[in-house]
Amino acid sequence: ALPISIRLSAVRGALRGLEADNAIRSPGLQRNKADIPPIDPEVLTDLDRLTQDVAHRVDQMMKSLNCTIQNMTALSVGYIQTYRDSVDSLGESVDMSIKGMYTLMARCEELDRSMQPVHALAKQIHEIKRTLDVFETLCK
Repeated sequence: ALPISIRLSAVRGALRGLEADNAIRSPGLQRNKADIPPIDPEVLTDLDRLTQDVAHRVDQMMKSLNCTIQNMTALSVGYIQTYRDSVDSLGESVDMSIKGMYTLMARCEELDRSMQPVHALAKQIHEIKRTLDVFETLCK
């Protein structure tokens, strides 16, 4: 661990020395006011005009985007209301169907109860028919 830390400190020291040499050798990187060329007023005017044009186009784009979002929101609200109405209507239809089913079941039970005498009568008819068959076989 000690030899590694010695090597690292030597490398760091060498890098610091190179940075100091470069700072001494490159004083030309600093600029003076005399190095900057004069600004053309036409360029500034063109730049201002182009900036205003871009700002106007961005404003138009934002207005168009706002209008589109409002239309999409209105459509979404319409779809949600239609969905809600459909669900409400479906719920009412299901309720009516369930009520109709229970009514039908009650009427079927009433019909079954009213048919009980018919079942008894059918048994009697069957017994009479069997008795007639017996008489016919005896008469032959």
